[in-house]
Amino acid sequence: MTARRQTSLGGIVRRLASRVAEVTMIGLVRAVFALFRALGPDRSSALGGAVARAIGPLFPAHRTAMTNLREAFPDKSEAERRAIARSAWDNLGRTGAEYAHLAVLFDYDHDNPQPDARVEVDGIEHFMALRDDGKPGIIFSAHLGNWELPAICAARYGLAATAVFRAPNDPGIAHVVHEVRSQTMGGLEAARQGAAFSMARVLEEGGHLGMLIDQHFTRGVTVPFFGRPARTNPILGKFARRFDCPVHGVRVQRLPGGRFRLQLTPPLDLPRDREGLIDVEGAMAAMTAVIETWVREDPGQWLWMHRRWRPASAALKAT
Repeated sequence: MTARRQTSLGGIVRRLASRVAEVTMIGLVRAVFALFRALGPDRSSALGGAVARAIGPLFPAHRTAMTNLREAFPDKSEAERRAIARSAWDNLGRTGAEYAHLAVLFDYDHDNPQPDARVEVDGIEHFMALRDDGKPGIIFSAHLGNWELPAICAARYGLAATAVFRAPNDPGIAHVVHEVRSQTMGGLEAARQGAAFSMARVLEEGGHLGMLIDQHFTRGVTVPFFGRPARTNPILGKFARRFDCPVHGVRVQRLPGGRFRLQLTPPLDLPRDREGLIDVEGAMAAMTAVIETWVREDPGQWLWMHRRWRPASAALKAT
C-alpha cells in the first residue's frame, strides 16, 4: 500500500471515528435531557446543582475559580470564597439541567401576570420600547443565573433579536444545545470567523443583537474589571459607534424556589469622542462596569471558573 493510500485511509478512519463519537454524544446528551424532562424543572435543577457542587471542586477549573475570587475579593475569608465557588458550581449545574426545560421555563405574562409565575421581568417597558422604536438595538449580558432566558423573553414579546452565542466545544453537545435553543429563541448566530458581517446585517435591517461579553477575548480591548485589566471583545462597542443605537444591559437573577428575575437596564449613556461618536473602548468599559456591579451583588451566580484574567495581566495601577 502506498503512503498516499495509507494517508487517505487514515483520514477516512479518523473522520469516521469522529462522527461515531459525535453521534454517540448526541444520543447520550438527549438521554440525559430526557431524564431531566421526566424529573420536571425543579427536581432536575436541584439534581444538576447537587452534582455540580459535588464534582466541580475536583476539576482544575475550581482552582481557577478560587484564584479569581482571591483577586476579586481580597477582603473576604477563604471560607467565604469557597462558599461563593460552591454556589457558582451549583448555578452552573442548575443551568445545564434547565436546558431540558427551556421551552416551559419562561412563563412570564405581562398582560396576565400570575402570582405563582416562575419568571418575573423588571424593565419590560424597555423591551417594548426596543421592539417598537423602529431602530436597531444592542443588548449585552453576562453568565449570571440562567443566562439563556433573555433571548426567550425577546422572542416571546416579538423583539426581532439575534443572540450571538459560543457553541460548546464538543460537537455532540453543541448539536443538542442548538436544537433546544432553536425551539425557544429568535435568531441565532454562532461566534465564528465572519460572524461580524451577519451581525452587522441584523442591525442594518433594524434588528437587535444580544451578546454575552464577560469572557476573555485575546484580541480585545483592555478594560478594568474588579480593578484588574481584562481583555474584552470590542464588537458591541464598534457597532454602537457605527449605528449610534440604544445599548441596554440585561441580567438574570436566580431566586429562591426555582424562580428568576430578568432585569433590563435603561439605555446606557456611553462616552463619546471629540467628534461626538461613541468611544469603543470607553463603551466596553461602561458595559463591563455594569456587569461588575451585577457580579458583586450576586457573586455566587457568576462563572468564576472561566479564565477571565490571564496570568500576564497585572493589577491596574492606581490613578
